Amino acid sequence: MGIEDREQAEQEFRTLLDVFPQYMCVYGADGSPLYANDGLLGFFGFTLSDFRADDFQTRAFHPDDVERVQSIRQQAMRRGEGWEVEARIRRKDGQHRWFLIRGRPFRDEEGKIIRWFSSGTDIEDRKQAQRELQQLVDAVPQHIVVLYGDGRRLYANQVVLDYHGLTLDEFLIEDPANCFHPEDLEKYKRQRDSGIANGEPWEAEVRLRRKDGQYRWFLIRARPLRDEEGLVIRWYLARTDIGDRKQAEEALRRSEAYLAEAQRLSHTGSWAHDVVRKEIIYWSPESYRTFGFDPNKDSISYQEAHSRIHPEDLARFDKNLERAVREKTGSAIDFRLLLPDGSMKHVHCVSRPVFDASGEVVELVGTNMDITEQHLARAALEKAFEEIKQLKDELYRENLALKEEIDQASMFEEIIGTSPALRRVLVQVAKVAPTDSTVLVTGETGTGKELIARAIHRRSQRSSRAFVSVNCAAIPATLIGSELFGHEKGAFTGATQRRLGRFELADGGTLFLDEVGDLPMETQIALLRVLQERQFERIGGNQSIGVNVRIIAATNRDLKVAVSVGSFRSDLFYRLSVFPIAVPPLRDRKDDIPLLVEYLIERYASKAGKKIKNIHKGTLELFQAYDWPGNIRELQNVIERAVILCDGGTFSVDELWLQSESPRSSAARHGLARIGADDERKLIESALAESRGRIAGPSGAAAKLGIPRSTLETKIQKLGIKKHQFKPA
Repeated sequence: MGIEDREQAEQEFRTLLDVFPQYMCVYGADGSPLYANDGLLGFFGFTLSDFRADDFQTRAFHPDDVERVQSIRQQAMRRGEGWEVEARIRRKDGQHRWFLIRGRPFRDEEGKIIRWFSSGTDIEDRKQAQRELQQLVDAVPQHIVVLYGDGRRLYANQVVLDYHGLTLDEFLIEDPANCFHPEDLEKYKRQRDSGIANGEPWEAEVRLRRKDGQYRWFLIRARPLRDEEGLVIRWYLARTDIGDRKQAEEALRRSEAYLAEAQRLSHTGSWAHDVVRKEIIYWSPESYRTFGFDPNKDSISYQEAHSRIHPEDLARFDKNLERAVREKTGSAIDFRLLLPDGSMKHVHCVSRPVFDASGEVVELVGTNMDITEQHLARAALEKAFEEIKQLKDELYRENLALKEEIDQASMFEEIIGTSPALRRVLVQVAKVAPTDSTVLVTGETGTGKELIARAIHRRSQRSSRAFVSVNCAAIPATLIGSELFGHEKGAFTGATQRRLGRFELADGGTLFLDEVGDLPMETQIALLRVLQERQFERIGGNQSIGVNVRIIAATNRDLKVAVSVGSFRSDLFYRLSVFPIAVPPLRDRKDDIPLLVEYLIERYASKAGKKIKNIHKGTLELFQAYDWPGNIRELQNVIERAVILCDGGTFSVDELWLQSESPRSSAARHGLARIGADDERKLIESALAESRGRIAGPSGAAAKLGIPRSTLETKIQKLGIKKHQFKPA
């Protein structure tokens, strides 16, 4: 055929397509759109160029149908097969109508696909009829289910959905195994598949699962719906509840099944033996299973069962049986079974005699209970007790660590400041935090050493574990060892129970040793061992306990001086000061004072329910001019007191609150421990006299000395100072 003949034939073909009442289109072998008849273009309001555009599918179909249509069409083209799909197509006025779309390949003489022809049939009226039918079906009190021609679920009326407790979408994708009784599912599938394959009506009796988990018997009848060509396009299923009819049939079967199931669940088999002929009269299925025999096979002999008794228990078993018959009392005995696979069972056997007319024992009836699980449970229980004990210890550690986290919380939630001195410290924190190196934080009292320690912990790999803080100066020397390492019950007077130390509480986490310079010499030795060997012993114990703890220590003392005078071990000092961090005093970071003041005012005003919007200029200048011997702790106390007294929206303080530093506070700031004991006693007694015996508070002796209250209490106790003599009579 020449080119002109082909063009004429193609033109005639297009003319023929244009007069078709159906919507027709032609695709190339690769699926690219080539031609659409006038009816289709008129429906869309498209030109032929629009039809050939890449986005034709997206523009033509309903958004919910595009992906499905494309998937079916592409898969069919890859297989070289026709396709059929129902979808909504957008009319030129914007309305969508349902169409049945069919595609077929056209091949040349060699069987190669050269064109794809597709037709679209308007089925909107049919769909509308289906929707009306659906509404009618929903009103029917009977169970109605609709399947596709291939058996896939299409629809279920509300009665079905309510029965199963599902939505329609859930029902369409629900696994049939969840709806049918497990014993009926395969039977139902066979009957359904056979009916669908033959295209003939079918029915089945099955149990269906109700939403409360109960099963009811139903009679399912299925009838096909065919198209004009006689192909089955739908299956309509009516499900009728026949539970009442089945109830009588099930009653007898249930009673028998209940007995067998009860024996199976309790691992208790019943039996009857002829003691004269030594034969088995009756064994329940569970007795077979207990002795390792198949209950579905032929009966077994007494000798076969007897051979499975453990050789070590056989003589005792026979003697017990003879006594039960001789004394006519029956018996109870525990023995073991040795099965062919080498496994062993423990059995509890109870028997009762059956007498003949002359009063002689002719039978024994009884039960065999498999108590193997009880024996295993006993061992498991012992193991569980040990695990519970370990979990109890772990819970105790976590609770105590949490309490410490709350009680020993730092005075700030955040590190405030931008001064170069503080930034240098934060750079050091950022570098050392990811490591496990021991850190020694030094600085005057009140500079926030514990806050730095917590920052290191939070940025370390141990941040999810406990941060345990210990103030070494606040614990008497006689108790510091017990506090750190714990003690066993009875280790000393008052040790009524075992106590876990801080090292165990911090296992896997971080232990912060504040005021480490105040540790007694014997405790320093024990601490050095933990740092070197990663293990310790509780006070009064003899078992070494391994521990994985990162140590961060802090002190306001000059440990080098303490080493030189012999009050601190040099080897411990070098172990602790792997990475030293010196926290600057507040007087060296006065650029941070405005930020700190603003933060603290907002914090304490919020607690007091006050709104303070302004800071008196003179107050801020006074703060920056003051030397702050008590550092941030003193600043905190001053601001808290001023907020309490503040009546307006402007923050200010009395100048008398901030006085020049006295020799006493200077000595305290640089560490009371650096002066002699006599001078230290005089300094403390002077502060107590000035504060009239008061320890805590802004005007207390601790604040005047610039040291923590707990530290001062320890020193008063150590020096034997009677603080009550300074209180007014």
